[in-house]
Formats: sequence, C-alpha cells, structure tokens
Amino acid sequence: MSKRPAIGFIFATVLIDVTGFGIIIPVMPSLIQGLTGGTVSEAAQLGGILYGSYAVMQFFCAPIVGGLSDKFGRRPVLLASLFGFGIDYLFLAFAPTIGWLFLGRTIAGVMGASFSSANAYIADISTPEKRSQNFGLMGAAFGLGFIIGPMLGGFFGSYGPRVPFIAAAVLALLNWLYGYFILPESLKPENRREFTWARANPLGTLKSLFRYPVVRGLFIALAFIYIASHAVQSNWAYYTTEKFNWTTKEIGYSLAVVGIVFAVVMGGLIRVIIPKLGQQRSVYVGLGLYSLGFFLYAFATQSWMMYAFTVIYCLGGIAGPALQGIMSGIVAPTEQGELQGGFTSMMSATSIVGPVLMSSIFSFFTRSHDSLYFPGAAMLLGAVLTLCSAVLARMALKRNLKPIEAGTE
Repeated sequence: MSKRPAIGFIFATVLIDVTGFGIIIPVMPSLIQGLTGGTVSEAAQLGGILYGSYAVMQFFCAPIVGGLSDKFGRRPVLLASLFGFGIDYLFLAFAPTIGWLFLGRTIAGVMGASFSSANAYIADISTPEKRSQNFGLMGAAFGLGFIIGPMLGGFFGSYGPRVPFIAAAVLALLNWLYGYFILPESLKPENRREFTWARANPLGTLKSLFRYPVVRGLFIALAFIYIASHAVQSNWAYYTTEKFNWTTKEIGYSLAVVGIVFAVVMGGLIRVIIPKLGQQRSVYVGLGLYSLGFFLYAFATQSWMMYAFTVIYCLGGIAGPALQGIMSGIVAPTEQGELQGGFTSMMSATSIVGPVLMSSIFSFFTRSHDSLYFPGAAMLLGAVLTLCSAVLARMALKRNLKPIEAGTE
C-alpha cells in the first residue's frame, strides 16, 4: 500500500477518535454539577482531578503500549486501544455517581494509546523531509475532530448530559471497525525489537531516549508546553461559563471554531510555514504566538474576543510538529514506537499536573468577587510557561545546532 492512502487511513482514525473525545467536553461542567450539586468552581476542580486520573494510568501504561507496538506492530495495539475507548464511553454514559466517572476514566487511561500508536505509524511511513508536515496533518485531524465533536456535543447535550457519551461510544466503535477492515500494518519486520520491561516503563523509556541530548532538552520544553495547554484544554468550558455565562451550545460552537482555525493551520499553512521557516525557527515563532494567545485570552472582556484571539493561539500550533519532527529525525527507526510512547507518557505526566494546577488556580480566583477575582489567571500562567518552554528549546537546539540542521532540514 502506498504511503498516501495509509496516511489518509490514520488521518481518518485520529479524526473519528478526537471527534468522540470532543463530543463530551461541552457537557462535563453540567454533568459534574448534576452529580455533585456544586458550583462551577467546584466542578472545575473535580474536572481537573477527573482528567488527572486518566493521565496517571496513561503515564504508566503508554511506555508498555509503545514497546508492544515496536514488537508486534502498530495495527493490533491501535485496534485494542480504540475498542477500549468505545467501551469506556458506554461506561461513562451510565455512570450513576462521580466515583463511577473516576473509574471509567481510569479504564480509559489504560487503553489510551491510539494517539501514540498513530504517531508511530506516521513516523514509520514518512521520509525525514516530510515527517514534520505529516505530524502536522495529524494536528489537522485533531482540529477537525474539535470542529465536529464539540458541535455534536453541544447539540446532543441539549437532550441531556449523558447523550453525548453514547454518541462518542458509537463513533469510537465505528472507528475500531474501520481500522479492523481497512488499516494495514506499517512496521516492517526488520524494524521491530524485542519487548523488555526495563524499557517498558516511564523511567526506562526516558532513560533510553535521554541519551540523545537534543531529545532530552526538547522533552523538558514540551513538558512546559503541555502543562500550559491545560489552561485552555481543561479550563475552556469552565472559564467561558464563569466569565461570559456561555451555554452548552455556545461552548460547543466556540470549540468548533477553535477546531476550524487549528485544522487550517495544521492541515494547510504548516506545509508552507515549516519548509519556509525551517523546523527550528518554526519552534520559536510558534511558541511566541502561543504565549501571546494565552495572554490575550486571559484579559478578554467580550465574547467575540475569544474568537478573534483564537487565530493567534492556533497559529502557535506550528511549534508542536516542528519539535516532533526534530526528535523523530534523531532517533533510530527501531525506536519510533518507544519515542511516541515516551511522548504519550510525558503528556500523561503533564496531564496529571496540568488539569489539577489550572483548575485549582481557576477555582481559587473565582471563589469570591473580591480583589483576588480573576478568571483569566490560569490563562496568564499558560503564557508564562510557554515563554519558559521557548527559552528551554532555544538552549537545547543551540547546543546541537549543526547536527539537527543536517539531519532534519
């Protein structure tokens, strides 16, 4: 099978998966409030912990999944993950208490390997000069998923907070069937390696990857980016509800707009911007725009500003694929699954810290209307963390400038 159709299959797989995830975002505040009877601030704090429970399990399981995909191939691991997500969404749809929600997200964390396996698949079939652009195409699938998902979530959510979970389950299981009959294997037998428990854990994976100095520095920079991202990812519904009194439909439609802009950037502009600027300069420009977007979100005073500032925020998305392209171009073909498993573990680790940190800051600054009231505090922290990431990335790339340029440009 040629590379172009294979990339199309993975694009569709990620698109459907993200759509299922995006469906549930608009209804989470009302679902948590309905189960607990609490305020938006209290729901935000529980939502952060709920997200963290998923991340804890993914942190420990992602290296195992990455190692298994390096031994058995991407296809079986990806299919198992997608099936697990479908069952989990059904579980969440009928959860009677907040405790059952936590149990459901814990199960999902164990199975949450579809994105790392998809990225490893892309690394398998991409040439070095096309790797960043193809990672950007996966970003476009995320964007489109967040167009379709939140819109459907806002629509289905008007019929009840549990209906979107059933719709997400249907999409995830359809995705599983699609992959079962259509998706080919991407990992050649000569590029497979034996599975070892010494490397199939977060510390073992990082130890193996950190022997590359550039990877070590950029991993730390990415950690700051991922923590910062939760100022939007984990807080958007709560922030807009508190500050602008948005409804479930308005939250869904706003996230759809974010998805549209993100898809345009990652699916089209990135294929022009990264070759034009180069991977390293794309990192710096992207992080600068990303930080500015956080800052503007923090001080938005009107609803329309959230839409306008989204353009700047999403343009910052060019940094992620550029960083991935640099690191993927450095490690060996036999370690691509391990690298993507490392990415997922690192994302999971930051997803333990990020949602709890950002939701706690949001909750603290919205509990009362005294001098400390500032709903945008988490967004402002996101801007600061992104600037720190830019400094760390610069330090890592500057020390290894020539080898990187020679290997990835």
